[in-house]
Amino acid sequence: MILPICGFDAKNSVLCPKCEGKVEAGELTQADIDASIILAKTAKLNKAIENFTLYSCKEFDGNFVLSLAKNDIMIIRQSRTLYRLLQDQFKGKIWLVEADENDKRFIEDLFFPTKILSINAVWAPGGVQKTKAIVSGKWTPKFPIDTEKVIQIVRNARNLDIEIEFEDKR
Repeated sequence: MILPICGFDAKNSVLCPKCEGKVEAGELTQADIDASIILAKTAKLNKAIENFTLYSCKEFDGNFVLSLAKNDIMIIRQSRTLYRLLQDQFKGKIWLVEADENDKRFIEDLFFPTKILSINAVWAPGGVQKTKAIVSGKWTPKFPIDTEKVIQIVRNARNLDIEIEFEDKR
């Protein structure tokens, strides 16, 4: 397992001087540490997690955005049991995104499994980028994704002003 902190630190829930230095330098956040420890402990319950690569974790108001390797995301999405196991370990909702992806792919990952019809970016006067995501379907109270949380995560993680529109193709 590859984590932002040392594997030994993650398994023992204690930071070594090297990792503490990374925290003090701002290279690691508390969310990175918490997610690393949670994944290391969860790997004892499910062997599939032992090969995961966690690049980083960001936390916004109880939402944990886990940046993982593409293959790890596929493994989690193919197993409801594994997803629930991970979700139960965190104190808030987990969002899975691919590490080092562009803004469009980041937004698509947040909306999984909902289909995105298009994502358009427009530059407004003053150098402000406005992004609009058109989502397939119609919004109802049972819509599987909390769109307000997605907007908040995109604004905080990527500093993008995003608007979400639904398009019902019936």
